[in-house]
Amino acid sequence: MESSSKPPRRKSLMLGNFVHSRTREELKFFLDAAIAVDERGTIVGIDDDSGDVHTAKKQLLCRLRWHEHDVDIYSCKRGQFFFPGFIDTHVHASQYPIVGVFGESTLLHWLETYVFPCEERFSDEKVAQQVYTACVRRTLAHGTTTAAYYTTTHVAATSWLAKICFHLGQRAFIGRVCMDRDGDLGPECLRDASSEEALRRTSEVIECIDNLDPKHDLVSPILTPRFALACTPEAMDGLSEMHRKLHLPIQTHIAENPLEIKDVACLYPGAGSYAKVYDTHGLLTPKTILGHSVHLSEGEARLVRERESKVSHCPCSNSALGSGEARVRWLWDRKIDVGLGTDMSGGYSPSILEAARQAVLVSRHLAMKAPDEETREKVNLSVAQVLYLATRGGAKVVGLEDKVGGFEVGKDWDAQLVGLHVVGDHRQGDHKDHGNVDLFEWDLCNWKNIVAKWVYNGDDRNTKIVWVKGRQVHPRPC
Repeated sequence: MESSSKPPRRKSLMLGNFVHSRTREELKFFLDAAIAVDERGTIVGIDDDSGDVHTAKKQLLCRLRWHEHDVDIYSCKRGQFFFPGFIDTHVHASQYPIVGVFGESTLLHWLETYVFPCEERFSDEKVAQQVYTACVRRTLAHGTTTAAYYTTTHVAATSWLAKICFHLGQRAFIGRVCMDRDGDLGPECLRDASSEEALRRTSEVIECIDNLDPKHDLVSPILTPRFALACTPEAMDGLSEMHRKLHLPIQTHIAENPLEIKDVACLYPGAGSYAKVYDTHGLLTPKTILGHSVHLSEGEARLVRERESKVSHCPCSNSALGSGEARVRWLWDRKIDVGLGTDMSGGYSPSILEAARQAVLVSRHLAMKAPDEETREKVNLSVAQVLYLATRGGAKVVGLEDKVGGFEVGKDWDAQLVGLHVVGDHRQGDHKDHGNVDLFEWDLCNWKNIVAKWVYNGDDRNTKIVWVKGRQVHPRPC
C-alpha cells in the first residue's frame, strides 16, 4: 500500500456545493463555489462569491496562478455536496467483530460476556490484521476521517492498527488499553501483570508509532487507562507522568453507568467522586477525552471544566446498554467541549451519521421529561448542532480544531463528497443503489431540508469519496 506520509501527487480543485458548521447553531452553505487544495492536502484558496461555479473556478485558478492541466478537478453533480470528514472521538476497534451484539446486558455484564472473549483473540496478530483492516475500511466508508481508537492490552496487535491507519490514510489516535488491577474484571490474559508492565508495554506502542509517523501528522499515540475499575493508582500515576513528559493525549471512560459509578466509589472511598479519582492521579487535563459522562454531577462537571477536559457523547451505546441519557446542552452550558463517538461495540454502528441522528433522538427523550416548554428548548439538539458535534466539536475534543472540522484556508482537506438521489434524474442511473434518501426537484432549492434528509436517512451509500489531508482514501462509484 502507498504510504500516507507522501503528499498527494497533484493539486486539487473542488467545485460545486459545500456545507459545514459555522457555529454550533448554524450551518454555512457555499453554493456554486470552488476550493483549492495544494499538494500537501491543505486548503489554499476559496471562492464562494463569484455567483457561478465556472467563474469561481476561473478566478481561483487565476488567483493561485495554477494551470488547469496540472490540477485534479472534482465537480459536484446534482444532489451532491462536500462536507467535512466525521470525527469519531470514542471507538473500540478491537470490538468491531461484535458490533450489534450486546444482548440484554448491562455494562459490566456485557464486558465479561461479549467484550473480553472477543479481545482475547487479539493475541493472534493475524486476527488483529484482519479485524483492524476491516474496521478502518468500514469507518472510512462512512466518512470518518479521524478516529480515537481503543485497542486491547496486546502490543503487537495495537501496533498493527497504527500501521493500518497510516497506510490506509485515516487520521487516528491509537490507544493500547491499560488494565493492571487484579480482581474479577476480565481474564488474566487481558490484564497487565503490574503497573510497571502496563507502562512498559504502553511505551513500546508509543515507540512503534513514533517510528511510523515521527511528527504524528496522521497517527498519534493516546494514553488509555481503560477506566478506574481496571487500573491501579500506580498505573494512573505513571500514565500521568508520561503525559507530562510526552504531551500525549489521554482517553478513558467516566460515569457511564450507575453500577460502575457505585463500584468506583467502593474502590476509592476517599476520592469523593469518579472525576476526582482521575484528577487525583493527574489524568484530567486539557488533552483528556472522557467517554460517556452520562451521570456527571454538578461538582464533577465543574472540575472537568476547570481542567479543560473534553467529553465524547456516545448516544447509540448509552441507549443500547441502558446506561442513560447524556445531557449535551447541559455540558455545553458548563462550557465543556463535546464530540460524538460511535463506541463500537456498545454502539451498534460504525457510522457517526447514525450517532448524530441518535444524539437528536436522545435529546428529544430528555426533553419529554422536562417540566415546561422553555426547559425543553434548552435540552433539544438540532440537526445543525449534531453536525457540529460530528465535525468541529469532535475536532476540539481531539485537539485538532486548527487542522480539521471545517472548510477554511489553512485547514487540511479532510472531507467527504455526499451524493443523494434526485428522483427523475436519469443521468444518475436507475439501476444503482442510491441509498435511502430521495430528493425531488422542489427539494433542490432548500439546502436545510437536503441536509436534514441526509442526517435522518443517509448511510455509507451516500458517501461517494473521502479524503484525508487531500489524499483520496475511499472512492465509491458516483
